[in-house]
Amino acid sequence: MPDTTPPASVTSQARDAAFRKVTLFLIPYIFVCYLFNYLDRVNVGFGKLQMLGALHMTETQYGLAAGIFFLGYILCGLPSNLMLVRIGARRWLAIIMVAWGTLSTALLLVHDATSFYVLRLLTGAAEAGFFPGMVLYLTRWFPAERQGRALTLFMAAIPLSGVLGGPLSGLILSHFDGNGGRLAAWQWLFLLEGVPTILLGVGMALFLRDDAADVGWLTNAERSALQAALAEDRARRPPRVVDRFADVARTPAIWQLGALYFCLQSSVYAINFWLPTIIRTIGFHDANTIGWLSAIPYGAAGLFMVVAGRSADRRRERRWHLAVPLLMAAGGLTLSGLFHDSAVLSIAGLSLATAGALSGLPLFWPLSNGYLSPAAAAGGVALINSLGQMAGFLSPYLVGWIKDATGSTDAALYGLVLLALLGVGLTLAIPADRVNR
Repeated sequence: MPDTTPPASVTSQARDAAFRKVTLFLIPYIFVCYLFNYLDRVNVGFGKLQMLGALHMTETQYGLAAGIFFLGYILCGLPSNLMLVRIGARRWLAIIMVAWGTLSTALLLVHDATSFYVLRLLTGAAEAGFFPGMVLYLTRWFPAERQGRALTLFMAAIPLSGVLGGPLSGLILSHFDGNGGRLAAWQWLFLLEGVPTILLGVGMALFLRDDAADVGWLTNAERSALQAALAEDRARRPPRVVDRFADVARTPAIWQLGALYFCLQSSVYAINFWLPTIIRTIGFHDANTIGWLSAIPYGAAGLFMVVAGRSADRRRERRWHLAVPLLMAAGGLTLSGLFHDSAVLSIAGLSLATAGALSGLPLFWPLSNGYLSPAAAAGGVALINSLGQMAGFLSPYLVGWIKDATGSTDAALYGLVLLALLGVGLTLAIPADRVNR
């Protein structure tokens, strides 16, 4: 009987074609969704420039409002991810986007610190499942050796939100004050940057599909090659992975990953929420100028993120590709703190820190593949993400409290340096043979 198995070259061509199509059809849309996700999350950093005076809030109150978002996020992250598994990614992610977009837009209605706290808490609860859900969703389309690049392309929305969001937010604050009658510029900021999220959520329900079996833009050969690649990836997973959700919280390595993610996110959120304020303390006070200057660190981060993600996948090395960005974050924050009187050196330090911290995010998540089976991934990813997102509450609040107490952000920056260095140690403590694939 003749052998009907297709040649390896044909299978390889079909696999490469399948992943090119998956990247082309899925990544651009979810990239734009994540762009507005991050823009909606951190635009309070620009709104703060005018909100504090208008609402008579202190720096500490702002830090608490920025951070309280993550209490709702942490509490709802795990149940949200389990709901995604139950009803499907497309429907649940669409519901999440419409809910958080509505609440984010409603921030234009806040009138005091208490209403600001309540809306930020509810927005965090609504948004909680989006990022871990997207990470889980991408693992169903890309095997481990391609996840670094896929996550990098997806998460490049973070620095781009800074590159675009800084000038956009500065423009809105500079030119929209009083337009439309009763809205202040900071209220226009939340309206114009929140409504697109609602529309993208509706589009997601129409566009996304839950797996390769449900799409018409793959040929049969491409679909088979993709499914075979994912099956081979599952078969290559190292031994002693967590196979059941019930075992996730009892596994020390999951808590180690959560602590590492906390260290990484501490730098990320301090930069996101306080970058405009740090730039203003250097000596720039025009909102438009602050917006354009804030784009420089994010532009540097976007370029380095793509290079680092491609290198990690090509070399199949994960630990040092995360440790080096954490060292960059530590060095950049130190430089910014030591030379805050020099605009050039301070911006250079912030650029180095932002490039390191943001590039570490997509390089972190492939590490979880060494510990979580597909059955445990929903709960494991959500738990790790929730532990890391605790930094979103503590980091902005502590920076605000230290600034109120000392009049400077320098002491807070040095504390973040120590956390970044702790993250380096936690990264290198992970066995290389478990994650380098």
